[in-house]
Amino acid sequence: MSKAKPEPTQRYQTVLLFGSPGSGKGTQGKILGSIPGFYHLSCGEVFRTLNMKSELGKVFVEYSSRGELVPDDVTISMWSENIRAQVVLSLYKPADDLLILDGIPRSVNQANLMDRYIEVLQVIHLVCRDERAMIDRLRRRALKENRADDAREEVIRRRWEVYKKETYPVLEHYPKSIIREVDAMGSPAAVLQHILELVVPVQESHFSNSLEK
Repeated sequence: MSKAKPEPTQRYQTVLLFGSPGSGKGTQGKILGSIPGFYHLSCGEVFRTLNMKSELGKVFVEYSSRGELVPDDVTISMWSENIRAQVVLSLYKPADDLLILDGIPRSVNQANLMDRYIEVLQVIHLVCRDERAMIDRLRRRALKENRADDAREEVIRRRWEVYKKETYPVLEHYPKSIIREVDAMGSPAAVLQHILELVVPVQESHFSNSLEK
């Protein structure tokens, strides 16, 4: 599958939710996406809505079942097509909405490719230093969602190893000045409170800039 072509006239104003598997990126992203002025797009959610019998779906299953990252060209192609569809359907209005992303970019190469599409205004790093707690959280989530394969500890630990080796270095791609840390081990409401303290000023600035245009 060929790599997605860049769209030079469109660069989406973005906040990245970043963190290890189980850190709560998806949960917090969904909550933020329900607030006017934010638009949440989870790469994981897009993957899970794939037709698993399609070419792209088969590639996704092949890699995800081993706890490995889907190839970058597939990921970026899928993401770029999806976000274009959201714009065409007017579900996401780039001039008005601040894009909240989680689950992408998952590698330094993806971050380089995504620079053509997004301007990252802030990175919210959800920090968890208790790996055991994260593994237990992932197992409970997988069982709740009837994803038995994802509940296996060897798959979860593989995801953690991939995260530390391939995804964590993504933080070095962005200026330290835009990276903010939030403790991921608090209650969802407490974590949300801290995130809002950081992203509301970014949204205010984006809103003011859109009014001036």
